[in-house]
Amino acid sequence: MARRAPRWSGDMSERIRRYPGYDVMSKRDGPSWNDATRHAIDARRAPVRGPRLLTQEQWQVLCAACARIVPQPTDRPPVPLPDLVEGRLFERGSDGYRDARLPAPLDAYRLGLDALDVAARERHDSGFAALGGAAQDALLQAAQDGALDGPAWKGMPSALFFSERLVHDITSAYYADPVAWNEIGFGGPASPRGYVRMNFNKRDAWEAAEASDASDSADARRIEEKNRRVR
Repeated sequence: MARRAPRWSGDMSERIRRYPGYDVMSKRDGPSWNDATRHAIDARRAPVRGPRLLTQEQWQVLCAACARIVPQPTDRPPVPLPDLVEGRLFERGSDGYRDARLPAPLDAYRLGLDALDVAARERHDSGFAALGGAAQDALLQAAQDGALDGPAWKGMPSALFFSERLVHDITSAYYADPVAWNEIGFGGPASPRGYVRMNFNKRDAWEAAEASDASDSADARRIEEKNRRVR
């Protein structure tokens, strides 16, 4: 049976720009956002850089895992995923629940990142962060499949660490950033403006218009100009 492709594979730099001209941050000082929203998003976009709770080795593994799980295009500044993930640990952020087989989030990260590094050294005689992308992907795939085990994991299932911590936290951090909102046409928090047109294929006037693969150049220019005016 063929192995499934890793969910994080693909070149995002070649992705279709579905909402041309759209910049959700143009709403920052308009009626769509209130002071609470502005404060929350401003803080989210200026995280403390570098590790505060993780060791330098753990930090390097986290940075490498972020780059493989959510590869980012090179034509814009990247969303600082490691800083956002580690910052949430520093602030003791919580989902309000956790699988009983996982330790507390910070302990899970320290254990899981160290164990990934151990697996890399056992298989490749090199730390995880120093490996090429294909080797890193193979180790992440093994973790996803629950195929990584041994004393370094101290009984924590690698598949659970991968799905409930790495993928969950890294993708959550990415899609909490306005850069990702631009890519999916999200208008930001519903407060105070709110959404009115809730039916399928309906959008409020202040939401971005999606470009179609079949759009001709005139349609594309019209959509881009419309999106530049969205507030």
